[in-house]
Amino acid sequence: MSIQTSRRTRRTVLRGLGVSLALPWMESLAPRAIAGAATPSAPPRRMAFMFVPNGVHLPDWTPHREGYGFDLPHILSPLASVQDDVMVLSGLTHDKGRANGDGAGDHARSASVFLTGAQPRKTAGENIRSGVSVDQVAAQAAGAATRFASLELGCEAGRSAGNCDSGYSCAYSSNISWSSESTPVGKETNPRLVFERLFGDGTPRKHDKHAAAREEMKKSILDFISDDARKLQNQLGRNDQQKLDEFLYGVREVERRIERSDEDPKISVDVEYPIPKGTPSDYAEHIRLMCDMMVLAFQTDRTRIATCMFADAGSNRSYRHIDVPDGHHDLSHHRGDAAKHAKIREINRFHVAQLAYFLQRLKATPEGNGTLLDHSMICYGSAISDGDRHNNENLPVLLAGHGGGSLDMGRHVRVRSETPMCNLFLSMLDRFGTPVDFVGDSTGRISELQI
Repeated sequence: MSIQTSRRTRRTVLRGLGVSLALPWMESLAPRAIAGAATPSAPPRRMAFMFVPNGVHLPDWTPHREGYGFDLPHILSPLASVQDDVMVLSGLTHDKGRANGDGAGDHARSASVFLTGAQPRKTAGENIRSGVSVDQVAAQAAGAATRFASLELGCEAGRSAGNCDSGYSCAYSSNISWSSESTPVGKETNPRLVFERLFGDGTPRKHDKHAAAREEMKKSILDFISDDARKLQNQLGRNDQQKLDEFLYGVREVERRIERSDEDPKISVDVEYPIPKGTPSDYAEHIRLMCDMMVLAFQTDRTRIATCMFADAGSNRSYRHIDVPDGHHDLSHHRGDAAKHAKIREINRFHVAQLAYFLQRLKATPEGNGTLLDHSMICYGSAISDGDRHNNENLPVLLAGHGGGSLDMGRHVRVRSETPMCNLFLSMLDRFGTPVDFVGDSTGRISELQI
């Protein structure tokens, strides 16, 4: 075993049997300052995009007040502890989520258009076509700076082929990340496999071999880098020693939760597909584990770009754990029924509560003179407004994080009607350091984000 420094990210890496554990930035390990040299660069910026299906119940989503100190309606109430880190954006539109002559298939279009702003070709065959998604625009420009150019996660396996929505391929419904017009980037839904990918060393074949060996020995990944960790402690100042202990403890806690998921009986009536080993049967725990993976990936600089689909487009998952046994998609066709509205808003609130968990984790993770949340931009929302109308204007969109101090948060901002959501993406890419002339159907930047 040996302590190394990644040439790509200048992060200290501890290695063991098939383990490559990159550490958070620590002052004790930073290069010594040279007289006359520039001050150390600021922490990198990160972006994450989170998708929820079937729209929301807008009356319980949209704040009544605009600007600072906006009210938190029922759906957004879980954000109370991070309200100053969040911006509610009203008025954004995804025109290419509309039929525009292509007829039915709004759910498939909503996922495909979410990050691309491109009209998907209506086909259930192999000749799929959409556009390059904003996360992949950034990954193609800056992904070489980290071990993984981007990380694509989800909580429903979905399908990659076949007809899933009125003549649209399942590839549209199951993916929000596209590396080219014809290539969706498949998401990983198994937390154990994500964990192994983040901290594994070597080729995928070696990953599997080493993971199997560790599992057979019933040992944690930390057992294999413990010698390196002890040696490193001697090089660290007191604050960084505590930071290392807290980081390793956090990694082990995530690993334990994955192990508990392995032991789950996997009895679930909420989905129609088998739940693989390593995947919790508890939906909230599944989402939170994926959120923890993104936090660890950002903290260790394994990647700076991530996407996560809480569920696939048109998902009809049941939410019995919050006393909503009905299918989500079925409920979204509410036809004005007040009882269905009440159930939909509880599903929406549950999703926002998982977002709040993610933001709180980022905010609780120190980095430099701030936190991971200070240096991140998190876009959360849906490309359908109301699930009954299937409309694509005035989308439910949240932007969280401070983008390295480039965003004026804690506000409800209403942009001009029909403003393309891709204008938000252009603005985010500017702040990420990968500016481009356009994304999808963008027409310009959103000036209201400026501080």
